[in-house]
Amino acid sequence: MQPPEIFGYDRAITVFSPNGRLYQVEYAREAVKRGTLSIGIVYKGGVCLVVDKNITDPLMVPESFEKLYQIDDHAGAATSGLVADGRRLIERARIEAQIYRITYDEIIPVDLLVKKICDYKQMYTQIGGLRPFGTALLLAGVDNKPKLFETDPSGSFWEYLATAIGEKSSVAKEYFRKNYTMDVDEREAIKLCLEALSQASEIELTERNVEIAVVREEDKRFRKLTQKEVKAYLKKV
Repeated sequence: MQPPEIFGYDRAITVFSPNGRLYQVEYAREAVKRGTLSIGIVYKGGVCLVVDKNITDPLMVPESFEKLYQIDDHAGAATSGLVADGRRLIERARIEAQIYRITYDEIIPVDLLVKKICDYKQMYTQIGGLRPFGTALLLAGVDNKPKLFETDPSGSFWEYLATAIGEKSSVAKEYFRKNYTMDVDEREAIKLCLEALSQASEIELTERNVEIAVVREEDKRFRKLTQKEVKAYLKKV
């Protein structure tokens, strides 16, 4: 039984409650909070993304489950929440990046890419018959400098130096507040992310269930680390 203050106001995305809330958007945020943890950090010379794939079944092929995606040469994203919703947003981001490249013959600025994706997400909060995307993105890239953005199901976005989304993201954020400095290099940044992930994770971290990607300022190239490289970093944590 729903409390009387929300009864009826969560039936459609276009209906505001008397206190100005869209309950379907808040339910979408709950889907993000239940998703596995994704972490991002800006370091001296680039930006790094680390995700927990939470693969506990030994029969599952790790490569068949993606949470880290390349969008363009210089940008990528990590998702948390409903995987299928995240995949849909990644496809949209790739299209926007290619449209900009074809139109202007250059890479799309990271902040403009984020704005276009969030405009698309916001559209799904104001049209009847649709529902908000139950996923959030950490979008990382390098144009004139390394950048990291967090997006929300409502279409809001924020730029961070270090952040996390998903289950127990508050634990990872608190770890960053205590230990992050802007002068960390790539190795230190990855180690910091893995330590934050370890603090928040309830399972043992292995190369099967952890993915790492970096975008370096020197070449502006998104690159996923191999399982061998991930294993080497995990040994240091």
